[in-house]
Amino acid sequence: MRKKNALTVLENIVVEEYAAEGKSLARVNGKVIFMENAIPGDLVDIRLIRNRKDWAEGLITRYHQYSADRVEPFCAHFGVCGGCQWQMLPYEKQLRYKQKQVEDNLSRIGKIALPAVQPLIGANKTRGYRNKMEYSFSNKRYLLASELADPLVSSVRDSAGFHAKGIFDKIVDIGTCHLQEEPTNLLRHAIKDWAINQHASFYDLKLQEGWLRTLQLRICTTGEVMVNVIFGYEDEKIKMLLDFLLLQFPKITTLLYTINSKRNDSLTDLNPQVFFGKGYVIEKLDNFNFKIGPKSFFQTNSLQALRLYQVIREFCGLTGGQTVYDLYCGTGSIGIFVSALAKKIIGMEIVPEAIEDARENAAINKITHASFFAGDVTDLCTEDFYVQHGKPEIIITDPPRAGMHERLIRKILDIGAGILVYASCNPATQARDLNRLDEKYRVTRIQPVDLFPHTHHIENVIRLELR
Repeated sequence: MRKKNALTVLENIVVEEYAAEGKSLARVNGKVIFMENAIPGDLVDIRLIRNRKDWAEGLITRYHQYSADRVEPFCAHFGVCGGCQWQMLPYEKQLRYKQKQVEDNLSRIGKIALPAVQPLIGANKTRGYRNKMEYSFSNKRYLLASELADPLVSSVRDSAGFHAKGIFDKIVDIGTCHLQEEPTNLLRHAIKDWAINQHASFYDLKLQEGWLRTLQLRICTTGEVMVNVIFGYEDEKIKMLLDFLLLQFPKITTLLYTINSKRNDSLTDLNPQVFFGKGYVIEKLDNFNFKIGPKSFFQTNSLQALRLYQVIREFCGLTGGQTVYDLYCGTGSIGIFVSALAKKIIGMEIVPEAIEDARENAAINKITHASFFAGDVTDLCTEDFYVQHGKPEIIITDPPRAGMHERLIRKILDIGAGILVYASCNPATQARDLNRLDEKYRVTRIQPVDLFPHTHHIENVIRLELR
């Protein structure tokens, strides 16, 4: 260890294992050191940027030796755009570390009796697996470290791609992204080149002004393609660009545009306009069809979503006579997927637009024994509600990354359904909630599913039974 410019630098440190959120760790004199951009087996120097009594965080300043597990990343933008953090790991190693992440979180945070975690269900397709992508346009390009000292290279250049990690006002100009099938890259490049040729203004992320802003693409396994181009303001060039896209890309089944003059990119309170097609796409999971609009939530990996939903359906153990409550139901996809062997499906979601989509999805699939309600579960679930719709024998919950609110956990404990199936995209908050549910429920099955290859993210499904 040495001091340099009042900063502690640890030299020749062996990275030992992965920690949460894709970070790696090493141990030095009993202290845990967390870092990014490393894998177990790397030999590195670390400059500490945060130093506490029992732990510290650091930045890697030098790699003396790479781990034998490292492989060459397949993307030219790896390590710059902030996505696909684990491309330098063979996929089988990714699965091993994700499995360990689930096991460690559940045991360390949950602190309850648990069965063995079943082997993680990996993806057969590890590239081009996303059905949804969002790209940004900007008049400022993120410069690579090798370009910073070159006086002939400027960041002032119209670009299309992703926000640079930790930098809000510059875009990594992406050549090829491997997360979504074509025509995702062809479309992005065509829009960018057309706008440059037309001298159209790209969005300035710092000044919050400009015309060409973002691009949303959905490419479904059904072959349907939805394109939504988002602009900063109305302009006669909008029609020119959209006509150009229809001519160049006949595979587009739905083309929309959205005007966004706000300071953020959220579409929630905006009104996408249909320029061509029906305004939505249809995705298919098993024998079910789902309508997906520009503002709809849907699992971004359709092939692995099918496997995830199959696990949830299996964990429910439906026999045909049970009422199922689907909490955080979104557009109703999980409830609809398990509906064949249920007596009744009751979906609940706080977003009214999602409930409208859920009802339409039920109608599309000719499901008449499913009902969907907009509102907070803790407010909806009253004695009068139970009298009208029945109490659940099975509850499915699939909350956001923050997990379930304590009020909702208390409501679930009060309801006392015989089976609770808890799907989560964050095993850490799921483990915290399991500790609270342990008052009345015991965990009987655990099944992780990988929906996001080359990232540290993981989905996990748990079956709990009333004690």
